[in-house]
Amino acid sequence: MTHSAATMVTVQQTARPHGFPTAGLFAFVESPVPDPAPGTALVENLYWSVDPYHRGMMDADFALHAPLEGRTLGRVIASRDPGLAEGDLVFHREGWRTHALVTEGRAGARRIRSYEGVPLSAHLSLLGGTGLTAYVALTRTLRLQPGEDLFVSAAAGGVGTATARIARLLGAGRLVGSAGSAAKVAHLTGHLGYDAAFDYHDGSVEELLAKAAPDGLDTALENVGGDHLAGAIANLRHHGRLAWVGAVGQYHHADQPPAAPRNLYDIVTKSLRVEGVMVRNYPHLQDEFEDFLVPHLRSGAVTADATVVEGFDRIVEAFLGMLRGENVGKMLVRAAGQL
Repeated sequence: MTHSAATMVTVQQTARPHGFPTAGLFAFVESPVPDPAPGTALVENLYWSVDPYHRGMMDADFALHAPLEGRTLGRVIASRDPGLAEGDLVFHREGWRTHALVTEGRAGARRIRSYEGVPLSAHLSLLGGTGLTAYVALTRTLRLQPGEDLFVSAAAGGVGTATARIARLLGAGRLVGSAGSAAKVAHLTGHLGYDAAFDYHDGSVEELLAKAAPDGLDTALENVGGDHLAGAIANLRHHGRLAWVGAVGQYHHADQPPAAPRNLYDIVTKSLRVEGVMVRNYPHLQDEFEDFLVPHLRSGAVTADATVVEGFDRIVEAFLGMLRGENVGKMLVRAAGQL
């Protein structure tokens, strides 16, 4: 797809999915680039995040035949917002489009701090909502203490890779992760600092986790749901803690209520604490999080793991690939020619 500089392209959902979504549910729609009204700024988008939660929103939350939303980074190219100047780099949620009109402070739009030696894309991965999710889950929900053991499901994904990086900085003990292929398992233990990992296709998650953590676990960060959630509950020690971040394994079955783990009552008998995590409740921690992590990024001690797809015209392809687990780290889309 090619378009002129005076053309804006938006991605719109045209129908509701039944099961796994297909490319035919999306349309690329062209329109003139809008002029900023008073109090708004026109942003040319440079990076887009495609996330598991988008799948859930496709069932009802995304309006049909309207631009979709998502986390995005862009540069202001015209402004009538006194808080945003031309050239400013902006994080906002008017994604899945080449251009957007934003207002500072509205719908999450904010200028980002540029750090020497830190790639811009990190603001959508390790320094973005993905990393902040992991940071909140570890420091606020789990209150991870040095030496405590941790299980992370979907450990090769965006939140999973960020969790490993941050947990190590916090002094975690044994790190155990699950992933969907032998190659990802090797990546977890060879590059991300996991002490043990397993491919959940190889058998019962509960049994595979018990083998990887024979002495049990203090904490778990759960991204999958279903058998992963049950396996985490089964292998947590008494008084263990579980941060429930997502249920990517159940997003394609919205017409069926998610099955409760058969061992749900173990939460009572083992005195476990289970708490859901929604990163949107913690925007006030962004500066604290960056102050904590940026020095490690600048020193090279920590890497912002991401799979980057080139070209806005491939955003649907990237989204579907992420749902199939084709990414290691955060799945991002980069504007053609953007470094």
